Amino acid sequence: MCLAVPAKVIEITVPDEIAEVETLGIKRQAIISVVDGKVQPGDYVLIHAGFAIRKINTAEAEKTIELHKQLALSAKQM
Repeated sequence: MCLAVPAKVIEITVPDEIAEVETLGIKRQAIISVVDGKVQPGDYVLIHAGFAIRKINTAEAEKTIELHKQLALSAKQM
């Protein structure tokens, strides 16, 4: 099973190739060259294995991030 996580694009560090992204307070580099269309700061993308695999809309991203936070909180309480 694969898991992709939504991340917000903070900065494009290498045009059309690499971006700094952030999710759940963690920043990292992601390859954006495989995403259809232009990726810009403020966009949300799905990250899998260091690659941005597609852009997603803000509402979908924020909903998924909130679910990840709830899961993490539930795991801590176990």
